[in-house]
Formats: sequence, C-alpha cells, structure tokens
Amino acid sequence: MKQSTKRSYTLTFGCVLAGLIALLALVSLFWAPYAADDTSGGRLTGPGAGHLLGTDKLGRDLFTQLMTGSRVAVEAGLGSVLIAAAVGITLGVLAAFAQGWLDDTLSAFLDILIAFPTLLLAMLIVAAHSATLGSAVLAIGLAQSAVAGRLVRVLVKRVLAQDYITAARTSGTSWPRIVAGHVLPNIWPTLVVNLALQFGLAVLAEAGLSYLGLGAPPPNASWGRMLQEAQATFTTAPAGALAPGILLVLLVIGVNLIADGLRDTLDPAARRRRSA
Repeated sequence: MKQSTKRSYTLTFGCVLAGLIALLALVSLFWAPYAADDTSGGRLTGPGAGHLLGTDKLGRDLFTQLMTGSRVAVEAGLGSVLIAAAVGITLGVLAAFAQGWLDDTLSAFLDILIAFPTLLLAMLIVAAHSATLGSAVLAIGLAQSAVAGRLVRVLVKRVLAQDYITAARTSGTSWPRIVAGHVLPNIWPTLVVNLALQFGLAVLAEAGLSYLGLGAPPPNASWGRMLQEAQATFTTAPAGALAPGILLVLLVIGVNLIADGLRDTLDPAARRRRSA
C-alpha cells in the first residue's frame, strides 16, 4: 500500500508541475500581458504593478517572455517526441522483422545515430537549414528517433519470440494484423515511458539550441535564448535568468516524475506483484 501511494504521489506531483507549465503555454495562445515585441517597458525595470517580473534589457515584459517560452518548450517537446515515435517505431519494427545483413545494417545505422550526442546532431541539421523552431523540432526528433528505434527493435523481437505469436501465424493471421493486434499493444507501456523521458531531453535540447542562436527566432521567446540574453545582466537583474531557468528545471522534473510514475504503473511485473 505504501509503494502504491508513493507511485500515486510521484505521478500526481509530476502531472501538477508539467500541467501548470502546459496551462501557461495554452493561455499564451490567447492572451499575454504585452505583445512579444513590445519594448515600451523601460530597460531592466524591477517587478511592479505594470510588469509582474520586471523587464529585460530591451524593455520587454519578462512574464510575457516566460509565457511565450513555455509555449515554445511544450511545442518543441511534443513535436520532437511525435517525430521520434513515428520514425523510431517504423525503423524499429523493420529492423525487428529484418534478417541477416538487413538487420545488421539497420542496427548499425541506429547505433551510429545514437553515438552522436542529440544536441550535436541537432546543431548539424539546424545549421544546414534556417534557424527556426520547426527546424529545431525536426532535428531533435530525428536525433531522438534512433533511441526509440533501437528500443522498439529489442521489444518487438522479444514479443515475436512468444508462443502466442507463433499460434497467430499458424492460424493464418497476417503480419500487419499481428503487429497491430499483438506487437504494438505489448510494447507501448515501455515505449510511452521512454518517450516521456525523451520529452524532457527534447526541451533541454531546444533550450540549448536557442542559447546558441539556433532555435526559435525573435519575437518568439525561448527560455534558452532568455538565459543567453540575461547572462550579462545577471548581477543587476537576476530575474531575467532565474525565472526561465527555474521553469525549465520544473518542467523537466515534472516530466521525469511522470515517466517514473508511468513506469511503476504500467510495468506488468509490478502489476502482478500488487495483485498477488
């Protein structure tokens, strides 16, 4: 009972942290205190009635920048995970069904992609195109697809070795129906946990790209670019660096707690132990 309560608290607390930032991102789609490019607030003014957290070195409202940055972070995380899932599942399933040299080739390809750090690979892809949020999301998603692909390959091969798969093939069930009806339902719990972790990594990667000037361009305010712009004025106006840094950490912690909670909840072995 105590372990079950701990799992519940972990998942709930993670959902609260990530949910609050997701809510902030959703609200930013419809309302913000100021326009993203409004520089009428005065340079580096302190928190007050007109500007809840003050302004940055260009006179932009910090709270507005944080709201816009939350939307950029959520879009980057979700977009990257969707791309990683689509490409990774496709490559992983193909590699699991492949035999001989084709299996070796696909596995080697995935290993080579994994050998490159996600941020470095994303920097190379973004540098070859224009620095936009879409380019950053595509680059991060493709970089993370190798991790998802290798995981899917291992999981699918494990499922294909089960007796019920042999029975399904003996009864004349086609491979597409086996994949849809038996393989994917059995691998999704582990895959969902992995993708939740990849979400947090994608948010950090986007912040890193924006810090280097390769992320979402102005007037979109990325937390990474806010950190880069505020580092020169940290001693005189620390809120410009502390606020986006704290939100970035809270979002990543929240997503990691969700992944931990899902791992405990969706683990078949854990479910069997609780029901025993």
